[in-house]
This record gives sequence, structure tokens and C-alpha cells, in this order.
Amino acid sequence: MSSEKFFTTKKALITLIAASLVVIVSLGIRQTFGLFFFDFNTDLDISISHFGFVIGLQLLMWGVFSPVFGFITDKYGGATAIFIGFLFYLAGLLMFYSGLNTGYLFTLTIGLLIGIGLGGTAISIPVSVVAKHFPSSNRTIATGIVTCAGSFGFFVSPLLVRYSLIEIGWEITILYFCFLLGIGLITALFISTPKTPVGTNDNNNQTAKEALIEALSNKSFIFLTLGFFVCGWHIALVATHIPTYIMDRGLPDWTAAMILALVGVFNMIGTMGSGYLATKFSKKKVLSAIYLLRGISLIYFLFLPPSVFNSVVFGVTFGLLWLSTVPPTNGLVGHIFGTKHIGLLYGIVFVSHQIGSFLGAYLGGVFYEMYGNFDYAWYTSIALSIFAGLIHLPITEKSIERPQAA
Repeated sequence: MSSEKFFTTKKALITLIAASLVVIVSLGIRQTFGLFFFDFNTDLDISISHFGFVIGLQLLMWGVFSPVFGFITDKYGGATAIFIGFLFYLAGLLMFYSGLNTGYLFTLTIGLLIGIGLGGTAISIPVSVVAKHFPSSNRTIATGIVTCAGSFGFFVSPLLVRYSLIEIGWEITILYFCFLLGIGLITALFISTPKTPVGTNDNNNQTAKEALIEALSNKSFIFLTLGFFVCGWHIALVATHIPTYIMDRGLPDWTAAMILALVGVFNMIGTMGSGYLATKFSKKKVLSAIYLLRGISLIYFLFLPPSVFNSVVFGVTFGLLWLSTVPPTNGLVGHIFGTKHIGLLYGIVFVSHQIGSFLGAYLGGVFYEMYGNFDYAWYTSIALSIFAGLIHLPITEKSIERPQAA
């Protein structure tokens, strides 16, 4: 047990709180887009394949721009990166609310602009900034707290949005989202990024290019990146298509919101738990166990008769495993490569996550239109769980030793 003081500076405390508020807003809004499908289908004539493509594009842009915002974070600080991200996020929603919301404009606003905004405001950048404030002994717990905050957003937002959609409609709900993003803009200003990251593995003069080349030539980084692809597939498929799947299975329409809410509340436990376990046990084995358990949760949900009870079990179990991959994944990146360029490197890992997210959201819709169900998407998810459970085992959990600067 480490005897180090958890908060070494006041800035670390303020940044942890601000980063947590940022992800509550950013991920809380993001989590609910699947609940809008039926309204968008009715009022805007958006098909399920178009919706899946746009949500997939949003997730892909989130991933593609994560290393860009990671570079901005490492170069100019997290406050700058997150503030710019919220500007894109807000621009997308305001344009959508103003009426630019059909055809290719739906793709532009919900897919492209919001996707870019998520690249700067969602989990990867706030987590990487917080990681710079903490030593290796406490880093996974600190990043777990931020991830847990995002889980709180996951829990609250589906319940509030479902009520809002019923009572006041999707247009006013979108307007409320814009107000929340304004709060996020202000909160970003309270985030600080230390010039010298806290930790023992950052005594090097690497440029961002050198750090990237080093990581991409490291097999452990490649395995970690491939595993995170699977995480993205799982999350996007469930978050985007669970409302339609639930309706097709003959369950009450509120069941989908209940599942997403349960995912949120139990994700708080799961992320904190995985952050703690990653300080006590092998991080790669923790990740392997998480992915294999996801496969078991999916098998339970898909092959047992549909019921509210089985939906609750799925929401609880998959919630425990939802973002529990983030603390040990981020912890491994920081442990192996140091935290000097962690914003960039975790951003690269996150690109893979979002490629998986794009394919999960998009192909889920394609499979549904081709076959009238999501069966092939779910079967693929189970196979990917096994793949991810195995791919983490060859990872070498050892910090790279570099020559000390003269």
C-alpha cells in the first residue's frame, strides 16, 4: 500500500473535479443519442442504417481527433484542448437545433462536428490530463475517478432524456444539451496541465514524433490497441442499437433506458474497481478478464428468453464492465511509456477504440436492414470478446528504460 499523499497539489484536486464535470457533460449527452432514433426516424426520415452510419462516423471522428487533441494537450495544455472540443460539440448541436438536421446535414452536425467535439471533451483527454498529476501508484485510481464520473453521466442522462423526450420533445431536449455544453466550456478553464508530469518515467527529451515511433514499434502497444478496438465495438453496438433490439424482442420501450441507466450506475463501481485492481494485480490480466466476462454477459442476454429480469442482469453485468477497460489501459500506456506524451499515445490507442465503435454502430444497422435482426452483430461481439481476452496476455508490463538526459 502506497504511503504517498493522494493529492500532491491543489491544482491536482481542482483538475480532477473539473475533468470529472467535463466527462459528465460530454459523455452524458453522448450516451443518449440512441434514444432519439425513433423521433429522428419519424420527424426527419432517418433510416436505421443512416442513423447507424452517422453515429458510427461520430465515434470515428471522436477517435481520429483524439490524438490531435492529445497533441494540443501535451503542447498547450488540457484546458485549451477541451475548450476547443466543446466549441465544436456546441456548434454541431446548435446547427442541428436550428434546422440543419436532414440528409447530409444530419451527417455533418451529429456525425462530423459532434464527433470532433468528443475528441477533445470525452474520456481520453480529461483522463490523460489527470494522469499527468499523479504518480504511477495512484494514477489508475485517479483516472478511474474521472471515468466513474462519466459513468454517473451515463446513469442520469438516459432517465432524464427519456422523460424529456416524452414531456417536451426532442427539439427542446437538444436545446437543454446546448446549455449543458456551455457549462462545460466554463469548466474547461479550471483544468491545469503540469509542465512536468508527476512520475518517475519521464526523464527523457523525446519529441512527439519519437514517442509515436517508439510506441508503434512496440508489440505491447499494438496488442493494447487491438484490444481497445473490441471495447469500442461493444459499447457502440449496445448504446446505439439496444433501444431497437429491445422493441424487437417485445419488451416495454422503457427497458432500453433502464438498461442504459443500469450500465451507468454500475459502471461507476466497475471503473473504480478496475482502477483499484490494476494497482494490485497485473493490468493485462485485469483487462483480459474484463473482455472475457463481457462475452459471458452477452451470451446470457442473447440466449436466454427475453424478460425485464434478464435485461436488468445484463445492464448490471455489462455496466460493471462498460468503461472498466479505461483505467488499466491508460495505466499501461503511462507505465510502459511514461506520461510525457500520454495524451498523444492514449489518443492513438483510442483511435482503434473508435474504429471499433464506428463498425459496431454502422454494421449493427446494416445487419439489421439485411437480415431483420442484430444476430450477426451480437455473434461477432462474442467472438471479439474471446479475441480481446487473449490478445492482452502477451503484453509486457515493463517500463521502457531510456538514457538519462545529460
